[in-house]
Amino acid sequence: MSKKVTHACLLATLVAGIVWSGYQPKERFTWVMEVFPAVIGGIILVGTYRRFQFSTLGYVLTWMFAIILAAGGHWTYAEVPLGNWASDVFGFSRNHFDRLGHLFQGIVPAMLVRELLLRTSPLKPGKWLVFICISVALAVSAAYELFEWQYAVVFGGAQAESFLGSQGDPWDAQKDMFMAMLGAMVSTILLGKWQDRQIAEINNRPAA
Repeated sequence: MSKKVTHACLLATLVAGIVWSGYQPKERFTWVMEVFPAVIGGIILVGTYRRFQFSTLGYVLTWMFAIILAAGGHWTYAEVPLGNWASDVFGFSRNHFDRLGHLFQGIVPAMLVRELLLRTSPLKPGKWLVFICISVALAVSAAYELFEWQYAVVFGGAQAESFLGSQGDPWDAQKDMFMAMLGAMVSTILLGKWQDRQIAEINNRPAA
């Protein structure tokens, strides 16, 4: 299967996933707020595809994050069945599906920024690149937590609780940012060489 076909399949299944998530979600406005980043991100990646095509790894990770957002938007993060199942099996005190989302909130920005820097700047793989990617991912996570805070201030009540998904945890924001930092650290270290190989393939590809 060619890369373009793979990318097209990712896009098609993502659109299908978002359409599914929008069918009778638990709370319509919460669905809009949760899925909005995935829709905007998808539009940007599609719009820039001809000018700057990311590696397949970057698109797959972004697809996974978007599907997580779609699921969280459909059920609300506190009610996603997979998280409830994990809570029952492992005895968790809450539904941790939102932690998975914040893990990918670190993975995706870190890996996309890593690829952008390697392909458009003099930076090479190494400790400074890892530091920059983790810093950007953590900044994105912190900015999102600030947005959630203002959302809660403006709307309040059950609607804010559904969107925040804190489930009564007073340290939820800090734990979310930690998960994003962890995702950025693990992905840049463990997936970096895989991404490097795909970047090398892109660089050696004949011009269209």
